[in-house]
Parts: sequence; structure tokens; C-alpha cells
Amino acid sequence: MTSRKKRRMWILVLCGIGLGSATALTLTAFQDNLVFFRSPSDIVAERPTPDRAFRLGGLVESGSVERQPAVAGQRPVVHFRVTDGANMIPVVYQGVLPDLFREGQGVVTMGRLGVDGVFRASEVLARHDETYMPPEVADALKRAGHWNPAQGAAPDAATWNTLNPRTQQPTIPGRTGS
Repeated sequence: MTSRKKRRMWILVLCGIGLGSATALTLTAFQDNLVFFRSPSDIVAERPTPDRAFRLGGLVESGSVERQPAVAGQRPVVHFRVTDGANMIPVVYQGVLPDLFREGQGVVTMGRLGVDGVFRASEVLARHDETYMPPEVADALKRAGHWNPAQGAAPDAATWNTLNPRTQQPTIPGRTGS
């Protein structure tokens, strides 16, 4: 080979290595920032690792919201349960909830599931009017068999929730009941 051909070959090899490195770094950054949606039944079926952030969606279980007043210098703490009718996950959130947050309504929370089975939310999103339901929540309700969109609006959680909040403990794989 002549020196001109060798030079061109090295330039092509270096450009290929640079492009491959940039692609690998981009894909790695995307994977770290992806946040998946899961329903309580999805979590029971396959428990995510504690270091993985994800969105938990469903309906706020009726009678499950417990508010603790803010301690000096800290934000208020709220405990509630998110259900899809078949399963439920306890959630704890420290901060001010959206104005539209209430029991029996759709909610999507973002955070991490602790080793104790409690979802620690860093963000809580509530629906924005009486007809809206987050698409992920609607899909979870359809999969659980609690809602058929052809039959009208989603039912109130109190009409299909099969969990008794006083006797039913969360069903989390790898955790024994208390």
C-alpha cells in the first residue's frame, strides 16, 4: 500500500472508533435516564432492584391516606397505597401533594422501591380533570380486568377494590407479612 492509502485507512479507522464511542456513550446515558412505568401487579410479578427508579401508577386506595404534619424545617410526610385492584403498594412521599390528589383517583408517582417493600416517591402526579386518567393507569386497570373502555368511564376505586385495607398486607415478593 502507498502511504496515501495507509493514511486514508487510519483516518477511517479513527473516525469509526470515535463514532462507535460516541454511540456507546449516548446509549449508556439513555439507559441510565429511562424511567419505566409499572403497576402494583407488575411489581408483584417482577420486583425491581432498589437502585432503579421507576414510575408507579394506579389509583389511590380509599382510606389509605395518612398525613403527618411538617416538623420544623422539613416538609410534610404522606403515606398512602396505590392499587390496581389486584395488588397494592404502600407509598411514602415527603412534600406537598398536588391539589387534585385524593383517594380513589388516578396517580402516577416516581421514585424507588425500598427493600422493605415501601415505594419512596420523589414526585407525585395527579390527574388534571374529572375525565382524565394517565394512559399507564388506564392500561394497568384494563390488564387487571377492572375496566373495559367500551363500557364507559373508569369505575370508582371503591367499586372494584378487592383489598381490605385493615387486613390485607401488601403482596411483595421476598417479604413476609407482619
